[in-house]
Amino acid sequence: MSLIPIDSLETGMVLKEAVADRGGRVLLPSGAILTDKHLKILRTWGIPEADIVRDQDDDSLEGEGSGTEDPLKLAEAEHYVAELFRHNDHQHPMIKELMKVCRNRRLANG
Repeated sequence: MSLIPIDSLETGMVLKEAVADRGGRVLLPSGAILTDKHLKILRTWGIPEADIVRDQDDDSLEGEGSGTEDPLKLAEAEHYVAELFRHNDHQHPMIKELMKVCRNRRLANG
C-alpha cells in the first residue's frame, strides 16, 4: 500500500483504492485523478490519508509478465488485447487493469 497523508497529496495523483467516510460511503472511487476540489472534500470529511498509485504500481502492458513468455506470443497477446480495447482510453486505470488481465489470460490459454 502507498498510503499518503492528506497534507502530502497533490493534484494529479491517482487513487489506488476508493476513499470512504467513517460510515463506509464512498467519497472518491479508485482510479480518480485528484483535483483541488477532491483534496478539499477529503479534508472536509476528515480523511487522514489515501492509497495512491505509485510509479512502481503502474500497470502498463510492457514488462508485466513473468519474463519467461515467448516474445512472439507476448506480442500477439498484446496486439489481441489492444484490438479488443481499441475504443477505450488505454491510460484509464481500470482499462489498464482489464487489459493486463486479458493479456495474462491470453498468454495462459495460448
